[in-house]
Amino acid sequence: MKLMDTKKSGKTPNLSAEEEHDVTKNQPPRAAVLHEIIRLQGDQELERSIAALFWSALAAGLTMGLSLMAMGLLNSRLPSGEAFKVIASFGYCAGFLAVILSRQQLFTENTLTAVLPIMSKPTLNNFGRLLRLWSVVLVGNLIGTLLVAYVMLHLPIFDTQTDKAFLEIGRKVMENDASQMFAKGIISGWMIATMVWMIPSMESAKMWIIILITYLMALGDFTHIVVGTAEVSYLVFAGELPWKDFWVIFAGPTLAGNIIGGSFIFALISHAQVRSDTKKPTPDAQRP
Repeated sequence: MKLMDTKKSGKTPNLSAEEEHDVTKNQPPRAAVLHEIIRLQGDQELERSIAALFWSALAAGLTMGLSLMAMGLLNSRLPSGEAFKVIASFGYCAGFLAVILSRQQLFTENTLTAVLPIMSKPTLNNFGRLLRLWSVVLVGNLIGTLLVAYVMLHLPIFDTQTDKAFLEIGRKVMENDASQMFAKGIISGWMIATMVWMIPSMESAKMWIIILITYLMALGDFTHIVVGTAEVSYLVFAGELPWKDFWVIFAGPTLAGNIIGGSFIFALISHAQVRSDTKKPTPDAQRP
């Protein structure tokens, strides 16, 4: 009888109970499990006080200055040429690694994490909690990045070559018009949401996931509201760019693109996938 059951189910025969347990344990988590992990994380973030969110977001903004710093240092010390830009792009990963591994509040992570609880229970109260979280985290992130850009420019920290590299990074971002900022921001928001979704299933490879995704963002010159604020505001503080262009050409379109890519594309599709994958118990399973 056991042999017939094994043939019916397609299971490998002659596995011990311990071996079957190992097989079960090594299965990757279903999408529904990842969804629930991230949803619970989002619920916890939505419950945090404004003060806790703000200080964590401010710290994240300051920390994201590491991306600009690392790219500037690498660009100023490597020979010019596209091949060396490929190496210098690794500097972009520095801020993301530090922020995410330190569990600081990054706005583009919350375009997925904090949105899933709302999609699971779309009430006015939950929408209010989401807007509260987004507002506080975004303001904290931007203040932090603006502050770090100002300090990097005005304090005698870096040599002239590195200062020029910082300016070149900002100029490269501003080569995009508003529509390009928006379109590239969508891709960037989607990539960050993908990273957040992947991490719970591969916690041991967390660092490499962050490096892979953010390095590709740097290679593609995709726009990100937080790290991009450090890059572009450096130009503003240096007197090369008016604040109007910062907000109208860079910040507004990039922010909209990040939200659409992270929330309205990735989060919505991932939530729909999990809802569609929910299996109703069969009549046989309902029998006592």
